[in-house]
Amino acid sequence: MSGKKFLTDVYGLNSVDDTRRLYDDWSASYDQEISENGYATPKRVASALSDFLTDQSAPILDFGCGTGMSGVALRSAGFDTLDGCDLSEQMLEQARAKDVYQTLWQATPDSAFSFDPGRYAAITAVGVISKGAAPPETLDSLLDALSPGGLLAFSFNDHTFEDPRFVAKVSDHLARKTCQQVFCQDGEHLPGINLRSTVYILERL
Repeated sequence: MSGKKFLTDVYGLNSVDDTRRLYDDWSASYDQEISENGYATPKRVASALSDFLTDQSAPILDFGCGTGMSGVALRSAGFDTLDGCDLSEQMLEQARAKDVYQTLWQATPDSAFSFDPGRYAAITAVGVISKGAAPPETLDSLLDALSPGGLLAFSFNDHTFEDPRFVAKVSDHLARKTCQQVFCQDGEHLPGINLRSTVYILERL
């Protein structure tokens, strides 16, 4: 396993290809590096979602699932019908080994939402919509993929708040009443590097 650390590089990515390449390279050491820094957001998202999605057999899409750490957190919270997708095939290989997903597929900007709207009762995007990763417009597609009553659980880290477009996108949807905010809480993200995140849950209207 390479001794290279990737965490300091991830927030400066500027393209889909750069993102896919970095995560492919990072896949083998991702869990170790992120865990060494106390990665807290997956468990926080899963815990919050369990307060609002009481049917633990309801289908959930773990969007940008990476190596599956978020899927493990969802399974630990009692959810047992999980699918996942990610840009990086190498990250998906790590996720497959965790055996918590029913279906996994490699997503591209054109194919990420190649499923019927309303298929999932909830979609999670743990650390995915952020500076250096998926752009704020991803929120449009995620909400469009939900039926009324569907839940979108996601997080913004401190770096993401440096770009006002992300919060503006949430505010725009709330103002247009495409959704309502049912949960919002700041907390630890990667305490090892003093990074925090805010977990949101939006309900599609």
